[in-house]
Amino acid sequence: MTDPAPDPHATTARRLARDRRGRGRRGPLAWPPVPEMTSREDRFDQLVLDAVERLVPRAAGRLDGVEVAVELVPGGDVLVAAEREGSIPLGHARQGQGRSGPRIVVYRRPVESRVRDRTELAELVDTVVVEQAAALLMVTPEDLDPDYDGHP
Repeated sequence: MTDPAPDPHATTARRLARDRRGRGRRGPLAWPPVPEMTSREDRFDQLVLDAVERLVPRAAGRLDGVEVAVELVPGGDVLVAAEREGSIPLGHARQGQGRSGPRIVVYRRPVESRVRDRTELAELVDTVVVEQAAALLMVTPEDLDPDYDGHP
């Protein structure tokens, strides 16, 4: 038994699907990432990570197991409590409950709405992370971070 001859039309159809209009294979949709190509969300997430990385050595292991998250806006119980106080929170710290561990949340939109440029944004993110970590550990921000001044 011999193999049947390949169908010339099937090969052409397969080749055309990959080599459309004779221009060759398609390349990547974007070049390797550069800072200008990252989104605002990614830059904000990186600022939060940088603030946490700077704070962890100063906390001497007290922040081990703490989850740090970024959310767009506050919601649920946090928003109800904020309405009573009359202000929108920039972050929230919650002790561990049941199976969930302790958590620090930074709210992106309220933080971004209070700054004018990237430098102020980085300072405010750092301040919010320090304040929420201090609240979680029940210490003053100055005890946790000697560089803390309370003003971004």
